[in-house]
Amino acid sequence: MNNQQIIEILNLIADLLQIKGEVIYKILAYRKAAEGIAGQAREVREYWRDGQLESIPGVGKAIAEKLDELFTNGKIQYLDKLTAEVPASLQSLLSVPDMGPKKVALVWKQLGVTNLAELQRAAEQGQLRTLAGMGEKSEGKILAGIAALSRRSGRIPLGQAIPVAEELLAYLKALPMVTQAELAGSARRQRETIGDLDLVAAVTDAKTVLYKFVSHPKVVAVVGQGDTKASVELEGGLRAQLWVHPPEHFGTALQYATGSQGHNVRLRERALSLGYSLSEHALTPLDGSAPIACATEAEVYAYLGLPWIAPELREDRGEVQAALAGKLPTLLTPAQLISDLHTHSTWSDGHSSIREMAMTAREQGLKILAIADHSHGLGIVNGMSPAAILERAHEIRAVQAEMGASILLLHSAEVEIRADGELDYADDVLAQLDIVVASLHVSLRQPREQITARLLNAIRNPHVDIIGHPTGRLLPDRDGADLDMEQILPAALQAGVALEINANWKRLDLNDVSARRYAEMGGLLSINSDAHHFNALARTHYGVAVARRAWVAPDQIINTWNAERLLNWLSQRGIHQSFG
Repeated sequence: MNNQQIIEILNLIADLLQIKGEVIYKILAYRKAAEGIAGQAREVREYWRDGQLESIPGVGKAIAEKLDELFTNGKIQYLDKLTAEVPASLQSLLSVPDMGPKKVALVWKQLGVTNLAELQRAAEQGQLRTLAGMGEKSEGKILAGIAALSRRSGRIPLGQAIPVAEELLAYLKALPMVTQAELAGSARRQRETIGDLDLVAAVTDAKTVLYKFVSHPKVVAVVGQGDTKASVELEGGLRAQLWVHPPEHFGTALQYATGSQGHNVRLRERALSLGYSLSEHALTPLDGSAPIACATEAEVYAYLGLPWIAPELREDRGEVQAALAGKLPTLLTPAQLISDLHTHSTWSDGHSSIREMAMTAREQGLKILAIADHSHGLGIVNGMSPAAILERAHEIRAVQAEMGASILLLHSAEVEIRADGELDYADDVLAQLDIVVASLHVSLRQPREQITARLLNAIRNPHVDIIGHPTGRLLPDRDGADLDMEQILPAALQAGVALEINANWKRLDLNDVSARRYAEMGGLLSINSDAHHFNALARTHYGVAVARRAWVAPDQIINTWNAERLLNWLSQRGIHQSFG
């Protein structure tokens, strides 16, 4: 049983408890445990084997005992008892807009509805409107919500959601009654995939702003609308929600809507310890005195005795404790990246020439650019033969001569780690390159032991400098290889290899969890665009977001190093021969 399966079990328990009407803190305990496990690169089974389950954030004694039972007996009696009381299929109803836990319990107990098909049939037959507190309007919303679910494909990559969010924000900011508008939710925290878009606006006329929002040309359906919030479905099935608040309450509203749930729980606990109740509207003193309005997030954190915490850190992974101790990390910024060490040209499957890539890189302020076209074994992308590597070297020299000292061009290759574990080029070919990126592209579904051994073989090859997009995943549809990170990370550290955070928003690989673990071990990382066109060189900010979420110090990102330091690092590795 892997971590994802355990997370699903814990969330199922939380959902069923919510439908049953249990107290919120019992529900949150299971959700926090699920979030804690999601933040681990190591398998939960290994924590269990070592007697360390309670070292996982959010896993206390009671949940540790249930996990022990799961690994020992293959089931959890508590869950069996719970599903005997509350059908597990009711969990699917919570995904329907306007169907909260109370309504799910109501349709189940009053109508015997236990799944989406039965809910749709009951709504179409007009049965929902007969229930207390539901009515014809609510029934219509539920039918619309079920239809919307069928159109939606689930979570979408961050890079697909951000342009939509930016368009909506520009639209809102152009309204005269909007004084400020910001992205919130998981998109502001820069999570790799997004469920819904959350927006917060400071307004002087809430009614007009909400009307304008639901009237946006890309809105295909209004899911819900009230006095301070509207939820819509956009073209393509993505949902967006807008909260509107007076400018003086914008800080608390933005903080609340940004989340995460776990981070907000920590802040509410901190507020209570200081004599406040914290909500999206204000900080309210428990002594009954007047609520405190906060126009900025910084004010919210200051009242709680904390420095402002960057949104990327707000995942309840120790950031509040670090803030209290004055130990928040110094986070990377896009401007600190001065090299891109994994790009492609027309010598393999790229769409821009070496000169076009170099010119654009220079215009964007880069000082170093590595052209890392694919090796020949990956025939589908027109990979380079060993002879082609030598031919390409002449073109790189010519472009370097034209560019002069304004940018350093490195002769590189993205070398395939073949299905049999061997690298696509012989060592004498690899030695001709300035820097070598080795990557997995094929046979990603091999058993864990086999594919882990493939990557270990590449890591231990002294010619390999960077492991590109280590798991080979593609968001949101293709999971990465089932690698044993307990072997991969120490081996990479020992070999002095940099692991890539691939900034292509369809990859974002390594993820933030493994990147943080490797950085904490002292490992080096590299953020690269993997650009196949000069336009894609600008997307490294998505990789920066992963590094920020991973708490990685800028100095551990080799792309922040100047040419002298980078070349010294390569020289100390002592393998490559200069092609020029």
